[in-house]
Amino acid sequence: MNYILASKSPRRREILENLGVTFEVVTAETDETSAERDPRRLVELLSERKGRAVMELLAAKGRDLTDTVVISSDTVVAIDGEILGKPRDEADAKRMLSLLSGRRHEVISGVCLIGNGKIGVSHEVTEVEFDKLDAETIDGYIRATAPYDKAGAYAIQGLASAYIKGIHGCYFNVVGLPVHRLNCLYRELFGEKFL
Repeated sequence: MNYILASKSPRRREILENLGVTFEVVTAETDETSAERDPRRLVELLSERKGRAVMELLAAKGRDLTDTVVISSDTVVAIDGEILGKPRDEADAKRMLSLLSGRRHEVISGVCLIGNGKIGVSHEVTEVEFDKLDAETIDGYIRATAPYDKAGAYAIQGLASAYIKGIHGCYFNVVGLPVHRLNCLYRELFGEKFL
């Protein structure tokens, strides 16, 4: 089977590489706007949209997609009924981190697999608890990490790990690709093991 990762995320690439998966990265411009307010449905919708866009791009280029599976994903943070995507600017990053400070929130990642005439979509939810962060710590974190490409303005595998009291659920989901959910979905969809 040939695998294509439909993501620019270096974190998703690193996860698949560390699993020993051989894959190609192909991305397509995708509209990530949606009126959907349920974070679980939103990440599934956006994951599928990204995967379909890459399949359409490759098909338009005449690529033989036999025995090819496109893997796509999308991650958001949710707290108090608000969906936190990537911060727009420094003020938005400060707002997000202040909102997460001293509290629990959910990280939700959607995953979509498309290949051999089949499509499967699912999601994973992990609960994350942050320490109380003062304004100086938040400012220092933003200066040190420039968190503008991360849902909720933080990356668990980096400096933010010093401020996370605990997680309940899949760690890799918080990084951006729910490996266990991906493995289960692959088996359900194609009837064979991914890993």
